[in-house]
Amino acid sequence: MAFEPPQRLVRALGETPDGDGSTADWLERLPRLAEAALDRRAVRAQRVQAPGGRSSLVVLVQYEDGTPAVLKLAPPQARPDRELAALAHWGGFGAVRVLDTRHHAEDGALLLERLHPEVSLRSLPEAKALLEASGTLRRLWVKPPEGHPFETVAERTARQAGALRAAVQAGAAGAGASAGAGALAEAALAVHEELTTGPGQGPGGEQLLLHGNFRQGKVLAGDRAPWLAVGPEPVVGERAYDLARLVRDRLEDQVASSAGAAGARRRVNKLADSLEVDRDRLRGWTLFRAVESGTRALAAGRRRDAELLLEFAAWL
Repeated sequence: MAFEPPQRLVRALGETPDGDGSTADWLERLPRLAEAALDRRAVRAQRVQAPGGRSSLVVLVQYEDGTPAVLKLAPPQARPDRELAALAHWGGFGAVRVLDTRHHAEDGALLLERLHPEVSLRSLPEAKALLEASGTLRRLWVKPPEGHPFETVAERTARQAGALRAAVQAGAAGAGASAGAGALAEAALAVHEELTTGPGQGPGGEQLLLHGNFRQGKVLAGDRAPWLAVGPEPVVGERAYDLARLVRDRLEDQVASSAGAAGARRRVNKLADSLEVDRDRLRGWTLFRAVESGTRALAAGRRRDAELLLEFAAWL
């Protein structure tokens, strides 16, 4: 079968900095990489999942005996080795299970249990979805393994803050999105400084394994468990960072709601209290992540996304 990468994947990787051309080269070689990965694992492709993810090709496959599975291929820059390490550490508790690791070092592909990709937490009513999401996070937040390969929240966000600061200096943060975008970026940088130098990040601060990109669409229905997380971008740090992306889930609905800023603050407080996370730190990480994402969206020409994210950030 043809392994043409879905356009969603092509567009998303096109927005990723690729100074050495390696991502473009990986996309060009992807059909051949997929065929080789299937052969190594003795599984048969059924179809490519579309629209699929923004950072990987997902192929629904079968073993010879008919057992379903999923083959996932991501470019080396996405660090599939770290995803494998996180999934292996969770061992199927709260997250999708790894079925085979024998060939990962050869091609970086992941062979995973088959979930139900068409049924995520986004299919549930909002209150129920947030309840199930909170339960999933409780299972994922564990101590990382000794000698782990994961970067820290401070390391990851330092790069993001650097890019955001460069955008502010270049005037990109305020160009065409909203009159207050530059001020929002400055506020996000200030709160990032507080969050990464405050007591929550000191020697006594919690350092847990986090999903890193947790939202309702990353939790799928399963057979051995009702809901299981997929697609981690694992990082080690405080829980408030992981919860921050969930706060802005279903963003268009939130912006369209008459609740506005009051509704956003209520959601921050409700999620913080339900998972015993400090409200102020959750609000801070939510602000930083929304502004950082909004600025990247603006630079990529996704103006509508940028406007939504920056409007949401302004509420905080």
